[in-house]
Amino acid sequence: MFGNLRCDLNAIVERDPAACSRLAAMFLYPSFQVMVAYRLSHCLWHLGLKFIARLIMQIARVLTGIEIHPAAKIGPGFFVDHGMGTVIGQTAEIGRDVTLYHDVTLGGVMPAVDSEKQRNAKRHPTLGDYVIVGAGAQILGPIVISRCARVGGNSVVTKDVPEGATVVGVPARQMSNADIKSTDASIFMPYAVQS
Repeated sequence: MFGNLRCDLNAIVERDPAACSRLAAMFLYPSFQVMVAYRLSHCLWHLGLKFIARLIMQIARVLTGIEIHPAAKIGPGFFVDHGMGTVIGQTAEIGRDVTLYHDVTLGGVMPAVDSEKQRNAKRHPTLGDYVIVGAGAQILGPIVISRCARVGGNSVVTKDVPEGATVVGVPARQMSNADIKSTDASIFMPYAVQS
């Protein structure tokens, strides 16, 4: 838990030019604050203390504007820039060093339709390592956003995205394939920046 939090803190300092210090990131960044709550509640969820885990995340939601279900799986180095309005569903899976901008939804498709059949099913997206998702994007259903992919702001993604691809639009369409090699993967390159 503490190793993951250290990676989350480092991600803020490395990826946000406005972050002036780790101390500032700890106290002034809702992304780090919600991850402290999430990392604790995720452990409690797996210990069977589901009500307490959900309660912690509800309080964190009120304080940060970021809603994360405690059962979601989030790898180290996770960063939500600004964060307000971000929603991460119960069966979402997020790899390492993923960046989301504000108002992103990792949600299900038609959750109110036959919800009983959906209770034990994978219904939220999986984001691979080093994925970047732009502000306002909606990624819906049990789809896979592969490693190093970029999702443009306000896009609606309902189909799998291949490794290194950039998708934009409603519905999202592939615009480019960045051809990011595994050795380049740790270099933070926002989806809107062209080299």
